Amino acid sequence: MYILAIESSCDDTSAAVLKDGILLSNVTASQAVHEEYGGVVPELASRAHQQNIVPVVDAAIKRAGVTKADLNAVAFTRGPGLLGSLLVGVSFAKGFARSLGIPMIDVNHLQGHVLAHFIRESEDDHDQPTFPYLCLLVSGGNSQIVKVNSYKDMEIIGQTIDDAAGEAIDKCSKVMGLGYPGGPIIDKLARQGNPDAFQFAKPNIAGYDYSFSGLKTSFLYNLRDWIKDDPDFIEHHKEDLAASLEKTIVDILMKKLRQAVKDTGIKQVAVAGGVSANNGLRNAYRDHAKRYGWKIFIPKFSFTTDNAAMIGITGYFKYLDNDFASIDLPAYARVTQ
Repeated sequence: MYILAIESSCDDTSAAVLKDGILLSNVTASQAVHEEYGGVVPELASRAHQQNIVPVVDAAIKRAGVTKADLNAVAFTRGPGLLGSLLVGVSFAKGFARSLGIPMIDVNHLQGHVLAHFIRESEDDHDQPTFPYLCLLVSGGNSQIVKVNSYKDMEIIGQTIDDAAGEAIDKCSKVMGLGYPGGPIIDKLARQGNPDAFQFAKPNIAGYDYSFSGLKTSFLYNLRDWIKDDPDFIEHHKEDLAASLEKTIVDILMKKLRQAVKDTGIKQVAVAGGVSANNGLRNAYRDHAKRYGWKIFIPKFSFTTDNAAMIGITGYFKYLDNDFASIDLPAYARVTQ
């Protein structure tokens, strides 16, 4: 059973092919056009998706060694995300599925990230979580702790009340004049810096919820004061600033996660989303595994950012449940329920 998967929620156009839940191909085209603007420009993103989607899908099918006639279903990201970008993927999936007379499977982008740990690249790959497990989902738009009871039963027990962790990193990187996206830049600099060089504000939020707006403000105000005394302060201390920022964000994330593990008693703990590529966060997971006996699940770097493989594996589980989408289902930018 072959599934073609399509992901177009933001600025990456991706297509993948899975056979019986095993990944055969995963092709992604990124968009460099947004770098000079310091963030994703929705109109430019949707135009780039229109240019990329046909060659990306064609490459995924060819690399999988199959033909269109072999496909049994098309899975696609329906939302959340940028509406213009989503419409390109959704519209293509509808036309493609209708032309072949095969069913469609709509996938929630965030659930795809959470289930990325079930992507298998061979028959011998069996390192997946068992239910229930906790997943820290961290990206540019989301910071959540999710209790995963099954493929289709996920409970958000904590989430950001303002900015997401990835958004905070990007904005602090922009303040430092380091460019966009900030995550990889901060990550690289942090490896060369002292994580205890500077102290920034940490929030005091009840429960498992997160807040990163205070950290951004603290970072901005401290930087402003330091620059008054030394106009070249950022250049002189950028490695230490990056390392201290990264440590603060990781500490905030892990403190809530430790509490959730303690309260639920669930010691299978995964991480997902773009920020899960961060070296400091990955090291913190490994440290917690040793200190607290956690069984951790860290995705391959290629499965941390937006990719069609995670949409495909989610679609595979929905296929097994005969959970198909009707042709009239619209894309959605936000989860409203």
